[in-house]
Amino acid sequence: MFFPCYNDKGTIATLVLEAKMVLENITDDFEIIVVEDGSTDGSRELLVELEKEVPQLRVILHEKNNGYGAALQSGFRTATKDLIFYTDGDAQYDVKEIPKLLAKMTANIDIVNGYKIKRSDPFHRIIIGYIYQEVMRFAFWLPIKDPDCDFRIMRRKIFDKVTLTSKTGTICIEMVKKFQQAGFRFAEVGVSHFFRIYGKSQFFNFPRVARTLIQLVSLWFELMVVTRNPHRK
Repeated sequence: MFFPCYNDKGTIATLVLEAKMVLENITDDFEIIVVEDGSTDGSRELLVELEKEVPQLRVILHEKNNGYGAALQSGFRTATKDLIFYTDGDAQYDVKEIPKLLAKMTANIDIVNGYKIKRSDPFHRIIIGYIYQEVMRFAFWLPIKDPDCDFRIMRRKIFDKVTLTSKTGTICIEMVKKFQQAGFRFAEVGVSHFFRIYGKSQFFNFPRVARTLIQLVSLWFELMVVTRNPHRK
């Protein structure tokens, strides 16, 4: 299990301890990884101390903020177990719901993706999130209903075949589409979503939204035109 962390000091320690308790009830063979992506709120110092107290915890330190996609890539590269679960360090999802995902991880399934039963965000974010979700599903022909739900478990063997390159939040779309194109099989399950209790979203500002739109157009061309037509001149 791993968590990308950027300025999540108010939630990340509790999340790690809850994860440890949940995993101890499931298996005795687990690891917890936090990818600390250049936080400035004291998350780094907190995690370094927590690592001394939790033997299953490994903290990966980025010297600067490299972006959400880069943090996820670090987590995927570092993970050593056969199943990889991740969710965000802001505690908007409940790690105690991991058994819901595991119940769907049957022999013929490679990825179990959560979907928000009810999104707990300010109204404008709910509307923007819904529009984004539907546009992405249509534009990329995605096989799941909520590609933006970062509460998912997958088989590590996937990364023997799939390479991710996005350094930003567009990695979620890249990930789902590349998994689909590689022939891996999905299942879905509804999960809870909670209001953010600490910090603020890093996404909702105009420059970041503009950059994301540009990156999504580039990603669409790569995955829907070039990859689908590898012999295109």
